[in-house]
Amino acid sequence: MQFTIVSLFPEFFDSALSCGLMAKGCAAGLVSVDFRNPRHFTADRHSTVDDRPYGGGPGMVMMPEPLARALRSVESPGRILMMAPKGRPFTQSFARELAQEKNVTIICGRYEGFDARLESLFPIEPVSVGDYVLNGGETAALCVMEAAARLVPGFMGHEDSGEEESFSAGLLEYPHYTRPDVFEGLEVPDVLKSGDHGRVAAWRREKSLITTLHSRPDILHEAALNSNDLEILKKERRRRIGKNLFCALVHYPVVNKEKKSVAVSLTNLDIHDIGRCSCTYGLGGYYITTPIEDQQRMLAELLNHWVTGPGTAANPDRGEALQIIRGVRLIEDAVKDISERTGQNPLLVATSARGAGNMHVGDVRTLLADRPVLLLFGTAHGLAPQVLEQCDGILRPVRYLDGYNHLSVRTAAAIIIDRILGDAL
Repeated sequence: MQFTIVSLFPEFFDSALSCGLMAKGCAAGLVSVDFRNPRHFTADRHSTVDDRPYGGGPGMVMMPEPLARALRSVESPGRILMMAPKGRPFTQSFARELAQEKNVTIICGRYEGFDARLESLFPIEPVSVGDYVLNGGETAALCVMEAAARLVPGFMGHEDSGEEESFSAGLLEYPHYTRPDVFEGLEVPDVLKSGDHGRVAAWRREKSLITTLHSRPDILHEAALNSNDLEILKKERRRRIGKNLFCALVHYPVVNKEKKSVAVSLTNLDIHDIGRCSCTYGLGGYYITTPIEDQQRMLAELLNHWVTGPGTAANPDRGEALQIIRGVRLIEDAVKDISERTGQNPLLVATSARGAGNMHVGDVRTLLADRPVLLLFGTAHGLAPQVLEQCDGILRPVRYLDGYNHLSVRTAAAIIIDRILGDAL
């Protein structure tokens, strides 16, 4: 496999290519690396490769001419990658793609980046190794080279090594142990010393599944899972999923068409559908707030029918789902109940179809690791301004970039809960 690196600092790669498996792979002819320094393709005596950006602004931009000359000097460039934050995320499956290529060219940027015309002149594929900023593309290029090279046949020595490691099958690796048997009071698991290869394989699979669920649940969708894997994951998730997330369907104070603060009546479908959604995703609780006494009585009668009355015999699944519901007068009552149940005051996060919001679902997912969060869903035409003012944050609307954003509250609740939790917690 031939790599051609276009970089202002080819010496950056000297150490990495002179030690370990990369050095052995190069010595064996499995991998070869060539360099093109854009400074060698300049026309002025100062070897200028950058200039100020048109339109003004800080920093310098890499000029297109030296880069274009450097690329055209490569006889067989193969796939041309550009290390850039905007690019396709680099993954193990991407590394497998590259490992099938005979030639790969990687462009490493510096300063503020490249002149955009370069991408119009060459079939360049932007690639990102993560959502962070580096001094240049060399570090990222080294990641790409190593990940792809180790999948070249013969590179790893043992042909199974590359495919048994993290991310290879959509799962993280299981824990590893070696001698001594006991270290500072910690023992190697007995199953690994049993000599029973079947039990060892089963243990490793289980630990790999659990590790992935806890640390990188976002990659589980790539894994090939069987029915036994699903049972392991379900059992583990029941211990932790969504218990810190609560939701409340607010019937007062909300606004009507005239933007006046009002109280509205309960809707049977909202009670059932959001209850079933909350139960499915394992929320800590679902509160229905209304200060109207006859509405409180109606809710109590409905819940009694499905949870303890004749409804539970006819439809036990519905009864199980509605057990999660608690009726309260005000949002403050829900906050107090959560505080008593969890020992922490919940953060209040409002949902709204209006405005830009100041939080996204990733923020809520992060908050759930440390404390309870109460999501507020408004009925009628949304939560009243006084509710929004007392919240710690407001989520972006579900379809904030589209003109029409008028979902039913039960539909919006299902979408938002799934975006926050999904299979992630």
